[in-house]
Amino acid sequence: MCRFILYHGRPLAISSLVTEPENSLIHQSFQAGEREEPLNGDGFGVAWYPTPPVRPPGLFRAVTPAWNNANLQSLARAVESTCILAHVRAATRGRAANEANCHPFVAGHWAFMHNGDLGGFHRLRRHLLAQLSEAAFSTIEGQTDSEHLFALFLDEVGGTAAETDAAGIASALKRAMARALALSVQHGDGAPSYLNLAVTDGRAAVVTRFTTDDRYDGESLYWNTGRRYVCEGGLCRMVEPDREGASVLISSERLSEDPGWEPVRAGHMVLVHADRTAHTQRIDLPSHDG
Repeated sequence: MCRFILYHGRPLAISSLVTEPENSLIHQSFQAGEREEPLNGDGFGVAWYPTPPVRPPGLFRAVTPAWNNANLQSLARAVESTCILAHVRAATRGRAANEANCHPFVAGHWAFMHNGDLGGFHRLRRHLLAQLSEAAFSTIEGQTDSEHLFALFLDEVGGTAAETDAAGIASALKRAMARALALSVQHGDGAPSYLNLAVTDGRAAVVTRFTTDDRYDGESLYWNTGRRYVCEGGLCRMVEPDREGASVLISSERLSEDPGWEPVRAGHMVLVHADRTAHTQRIDLPSHDG
């Protein structure tokens, strides 16, 4: 499994997420606190949106461990954004550690990342590909279940303006999840699915915590909202919002012991709106008969 962070708020240096906090993403890459295996060293990636987010996001991915990449350290200090996605990867057995398989994945104005597994992916992949539109199929460059889930989302969102608010993104993502899980039931090997997913267009975002495993609540996920996130003198925390508004942070693990971090309940999603307000809702998947 992996670790990730999504940020929406006033312009922020990437280092405020990746290197500076007490439990930064780089720290989670070699000492994750809420995984049985603490290492996430099979590559990393960062996506960020220009301000205002009217163009495709920037993207930097590498197959080296995040803790050992000087380019990441340099870029993180220099780049600021109002919307940042960052991910460290622990590759699933049988899926190559190469750059194309590193998250986040970007297509047009969309960015996507995943922590978990789609049950029975090696058995269902061919059937999933057969369902995709030509446009969605053409976005796939690697072999991960994550990128194929992204393609399903792109199929569902369809690039229409009606889908670009948080509610529309959530609806498209739930339809994509339903399609993936139907394929897992029909063609998979009975393995459970773990779908902590994050997707954004730079303005709104949706992040899920979901599993089909009855014995386990799924991979950890936390959110912190309603205040403004700052890193000053090595201390990263939430403070009262100013005229530029509040921030939303969603992370596989709390970045610090700062108050305000709340676990996302299993089977729920966080909807982040363009005005940087956020709320959670239960994931009720539509039926999908294949």
